[in-house]
Amino acid sequence: MSLQWTAVATFLYAEVFAILLLCVPFISPKRWSKFFKSRLVSVITTYGNTAFIVIICILVFLLIDAFREVRKYSVSEKVDLSNNPVAIEHIHMKLFRAQRNEYIAGFALLLCLLLRRLATLLSQQATLMASNEAFKKQAEGANDAAKKYMEENEKLQEKLRQAGVEVPEVGGKAKGGVEEDKKNLTEEVRKLKDELDATKKALQKSDSDVKAMKKQAENLTTEYDRLLEEHAKLQAKSDAQQDKKSD
Repeated sequence: MSLQWTAVATFLYAEVFAILLLCVPFISPKRWSKFFKSRLVSVITTYGNTAFIVIICILVFLLIDAFREVRKYSVSEKVDLSNNPVAIEHIHMKLFRAQRNEYIAGFALLLCLLLRRLATLLSQQATLMASNEAFKKQAEGANDAAKKYMEENEKLQEKLRQAGVEVPEVGGKAKGGVEEDKKNLTEEVRKLKDELDATKKALQKSDSDVKAMKKQAENLTTEYDRLLEEHAKLQAKSDAQQDKKSD
């Protein structure tokens, strides 16, 4: 066996071992998912698609070459070599090797595609299992919360009954009482809205008064500053006249 076919056969044996390992039942898909997401595998799969395409191309090329060799050494059926037994043995040996290489290349190509698909399905199954567990925990939490609220409601109803308050059963309340409660709540909401509107109007009026007072105070401050300046000027003139009279 030549070097290239030895490499292909070794690759085929490695694929068989990897597929058998992935099919082992006691290794869960979660472990395979963790292994596929590990740092080492992530570094390897960075160029994984390119390497996969290159390997597929090489295997396809070798498979075509094996087909060609099989057709090349199948001439013994068309050519009469009964007078040359050594040539017959040589051709049969070459044909056997070509057929062997054909099977090796074909199975290696098939298992390469199968291995990639199997790894993808294991990763998807692990993701679905994780999602299923998350949904299950969420549903259990919601169920526990509902049971807790129901128990608290029953305890509250029991306390109200002990206090002498009539507590209607669920679904047993009269429609008239419901309508009356709805009207009372609507009236209370309307009153609250009216009070809120009145409060808003009073607040707006207060803001307007505050702004007016601020503006008036600013005007008074400006006028006071002007009067101070005029008083200072008149005081200066008065002092100057008194100085001249004294001279």
